[in-house]
Amino acid sequence: MFKRYDSWFRSVWRGFSRFFRWFVPGIGVKRWLVVLLAGITLIATGLALFLLDVYRTAPKTWWLPILSYISLRFLTRPLRIVIFAGLGLGLIALGFWRLNRALLSPFMRPGQRLVDQVTDYRRREHGPRIVAIGGGHGIATVLRGLKNFTNNLTAVVSVADDGGSSGELRRSLGILPPGDIRNCLAALSDDEALLTQLFQYRFGEDTGLGGHSFGNLFISALSDITGSFEKAIAESGRALSVHGQVLPATLHNVRLVADVHLPHAQTEVRVEGESKIPMAAGRVRRIWLEPDNASAFPPVIQALLAADMIIIGPGSLYTSILPNLLVGDLLEAIRSSRALKLFVSNTTTQPGETDLYSSGDHVRSLEELAGPGLVELIVCNSWYDKKLEKGIQWVRVDEKLESDPRLYCSDLADHRQPDHHDAIKLASVLMDLYNERTGPLNKDQATQ
Repeated sequence: MFKRYDSWFRSVWRGFSRFFRWFVPGIGVKRWLVVLLAGITLIATGLALFLLDVYRTAPKTWWLPILSYISLRFLTRPLRIVIFAGLGLGLIALGFWRLNRALLSPFMRPGQRLVDQVTDYRRREHGPRIVAIGGGHGIATVLRGLKNFTNNLTAVVSVADDGGSSGELRRSLGILPPGDIRNCLAALSDDEALLTQLFQYRFGEDTGLGGHSFGNLFISALSDITGSFEKAIAESGRALSVHGQVLPATLHNVRLVADVHLPHAQTEVRVEGESKIPMAAGRVRRIWLEPDNASAFPPVIQALLAADMIIIGPGSLYTSILPNLLVGDLLEAIRSSRALKLFVSNTTTQPGETDLYSSGDHVRSLEELAGPGLVELIVCNSWYDKKLEKGIQWVRVDEKLESDPRLYCSDLADHRQPDHHDAIKLASVLMDLYNERTGPLNKDQATQ
């Protein structure tokens, strides 16, 4: 019995302790609570005086309508009510306004009004549920643009990366490669200034850290602390104030394998490892994962089935996009989803992987692996007005694809970096296409 009352007393005491923490000096809340209480007191006092006056002077006949009499007394003596009610309402309004600013000021962006920030947040909070599938800088560009329209974003990235910092950490620590996940987390961050620069910072080779990026090391450390890779991703998202989520396609330690045709030798070789496929400098005939029975990460399946729009690409075709679709139940979830499904073609070719590829070649490679009819719309760039570096060519729309009713073309390239999409242009086109299908457009512009 004593233990039960002791537990109850402790819980009550904790509740009081949490409440009185609001009255700690220096947090700017107490003064506005006092203003609120003063306003409520004035209104209550005015109402009490008015009712007391009514009680003293009202006729004692029971049949007189009380409401009529109260209205009459109010009309004959309005000044007292107006003074008390006006002052009370004014103090309540001032108290609420200043209290809200005191509570929200730590989270406000400088240079923007509170009402604009709240309106924008609510608009994005109720935005469509979008799943982007890919990897590398391509999916990061999609996320960077779409986060201006919705907070309900899910990035699904391949875990077949075995090169660079990610590959080294994968081999030495036995964790899944964090590189593409790091890029997506940085793109989804609310503050892409200092925190993102820190997350993307790469140590030099001569520092003893082997050219690793800070974000990769951070996720690796969190994996060890939390005990799982998926928890480490979630904690990293909280550190970067991410709205949305980044999910690995599978938690299995998979390896990408490809059969590559070498035109100069007129032979076909088997290449093992995602980082080695572009180095083979041939045309990819077939790719698969080992083991080939890897199951998808369950939250990925849930996100795909609940999505309003699924975006495949842009990104490295054979080493970032298609490896996700090689996870069997993930592909089935895409097919089963009622979401609008789009494929975004790259703006330029990738040396060693998609040399001489047109947009039609990208689509055909997708459908050879996933089957026909996977996507409902094909989004391609139509701006080719800049000379590219040697070894890189524009991914143009070929004649066969031009007759495809699913095709939609627009100027989507970043004119300063033509091998990248412009994040705002691409996101605006994707949202327009989504809204055309689902009904009336949300005409709000993306925050710049």
